[in-house]
Amino acid sequence: MNIGVAADRTGVSTKMIRHYEAIGLLRPAARRENSYRDYAERDVHDLKFIRRARKLGFSMEEIGGLLALWRDDKRPSSEVQRIAVTHVADLERRVAEMQGMIATLRALIDECPGNAAPECPILKDLGDACHG
Repeated sequence: MNIGVAADRTGVSTKMIRHYEAIGLLRPAARRENSYRDYAERDVHDLKFIRRARKLGFSMEEIGGLLALWRDDKRPSSEVQRIAVTHVADLERRVAEMQGMIATLRALIDECPGNAAPECPILKDLGDACHG
């Protein structure tokens, strides 16, 4: 199938399909006599796998590792679990950082009078960061 059909079947844009090939996440597609890419069912599966993994926030490197493990019938599930556990820990760290940002911004918003006066704790805080 051509790249447009592969994109339609997987929900992955043609641009991203080319990118995944360029970085080695997706094996290079076979080429037809007219030099057009020709994708197989395995490629469609890999693209769906990549799309799902991206939606779960896995990095390209992690997805590459997970794809390699998926293709290995003798894979240790412990390695798959290790990648997922590490990813969850990273997500939890990022969520905590974002919650801290929200708390800081809420406190600054509460301190800001939000009127016609020029004083604004939000801008003061941002400006103070430039001098510290």
